[in-house]
Amino acid sequence: MARQNKKKIIGKMPEYTHFYSDKCGELKIILSLEEYETIRLIDYLGYDQKQCALTMGVSRSTVVSLYNLARKKLARFLLEGHEMEIQGGHYHLQQSKGEHKMKIAVTCVNGEVFQHFGHCPSFLICEVEDGNIIHSSMVDASQSGCGALAGFLADLGVDTVICGGIGGGAKNHLTASGLKVLPGASGNALAQVESYIAGTLHYDPDSECEHHEHDDNHHCHGHHQCH
Repeated sequence: MARQNKKKIIGKMPEYTHFYSDKCGELKIILSLEEYETIRLIDYLGYDQKQCALTMGVSRSTVVSLYNLARKKLARFLLEGHEMEIQGGHYHLQQSKGEHKMKIAVTCVNGEVFQHFGHCPSFLICEVEDGNIIHSSMVDASQSGCGALAGFLADLGVDTVICGGIGGGAKNHLTASGLKVLPGASGNALAQVESYIAGTLHYDPDSECEHHEHDDNHHCHGHHQCH
């Protein structure tokens, strides 16, 4: 008896499902919901393949297979101009009450995203359940050094960090502590959390600060400067 295909967890349904070009024809490319989800998680939200696999409840090899299929279909849509539609698949939509909880920390000063993680004196902490912010508070981090912030946030139960510039070492510490890092954000801190929940957060995964511990000079790479 053939083994039943395991359902993949889908965190968000697509807002747009039909895509057209100037080409007239009968061929339609079908992108499944689980293929779409790998594009959303890896290419849009910046997950690595391991994080994507854990989020979707499948193996990494399954994610690689789905992701490669999705990229090939997108390439055909762009190069051959066929109509494309997102539909179908073998999936489970993660939307049960209380099933999806997050705790998000944003580097924050005066309500805005602070642009240097290692010198951030405070964080906006938002608890999210089923796509809604159920509680938010400001937490003082001024007594925590750059190297201790990963443990500080992990102890608070934070799983996602939104920030401006961040050094490679700090990013590695956060990732090693199991936190997802979304650097290169700017603007109102609470609005960034709302954008992340909606799947529209603008961030730059390559935004990085290099901080020199023995002087006051540091350099930022990416779209933002540190202060």
